[in-house]
Amino acid sequence: MMVAFFKGIMPPMLTPFKSNGNVDYDAFIGNIHKWNEYELAGYLVNGSNSETAYLNEREKLRLVQLTVKHAAAGRYIMVGTGMDSLHETIRITNMVAEMGVMSALVLTPFYYWNSMNSAALVDYFTRLANASEIPILIYNVPKFTHVNIKVDAVAKLADHPNIIGMKDSSGDIVQLASFKRETEGKGFTLIMGTAGAWFPALTLEVEAGIHALSNCCPQASIAVQKAFDKGDTALARAIYQAACPLNTAVTATYGIPGLKYACTLSGYHGGFVRSPLQELDSTLRSDLEKIVVNVRKRLADLGV
Repeated sequence: MMVAFFKGIMPPMLTPFKSNGNVDYDAFIGNIHKWNEYELAGYLVNGSNSETAYLNEREKLRLVQLTVKHAAAGRYIMVGTGMDSLHETIRITNMVAEMGVMSALVLTPFYYWNSMNSAALVDYFTRLANASEIPILIYNVPKFTHVNIKVDAVAKLADHPNIIGMKDSSGDIVQLASFKRETEGKGFTLIMGTAGAWFPALTLEVEAGIHALSNCCPQASIAVQKAFDKGDTALARAIYQAACPLNTAVTATYGIPGLKYACTLSGYHGGFVRSPLQELDSTLRSDLEKIVVNVRKRLADLGV
């Protein structure tokens, strides 16, 4: 089985929509070409910030195909394939495996969340990993799923040769430290799923990040890691703190509509959101514009 690992930053790629709700594939390709200009490790297709819950199977597969085709050479391609049933997750995962991607990021099943205890999750991911043609990473994002995978389950799953890591978007640094301790030496890659905890994660020797912020401001997350790796923790901390207001804006405050508008302000193709999400009104757009301008100035003052 192929062993996969990456260090660095990936954007969880947004999906631009046209005003009529159709996917704007040309805009999506344009974003890839712009991201290719940065020292990104690769791309996550069909993540939470992709509005994946609103995409049909044909659209998802087309986005994977375009990413594989247009990504710069050497970029790591990961695809979100999680469905609530094991059967469908295996089917979709093995479909994208044939398209040239390196691994699958699989959301914890959540619809019957009261039943998703450690035993159920260990069984689900073990059976998936046994059947998958590509390596599997666990995706823990409790703010959307209301399921927070426990340390005991992750420690057990990390022993599986085809489960190679986890994206943890909980933002819980204490829990992250426990994940790190219990998976040490198992060839298991922990990925920080929010830029809001990126600097603390680096101090725990977490070397990979998939951040919403990296859609509109990839240079910030990259610069934090570069400064940290060079031993300049003061600069890494300063860049991290400078970027945090924008990260909060495009995640907790304004969500995906805000992320898309911030991307548009930053020279990307944000496009429209897909219903039932709603566009920002003029007041919220104005507020976000001020945040983008202020963060850009702070980053520029730091040489970013």
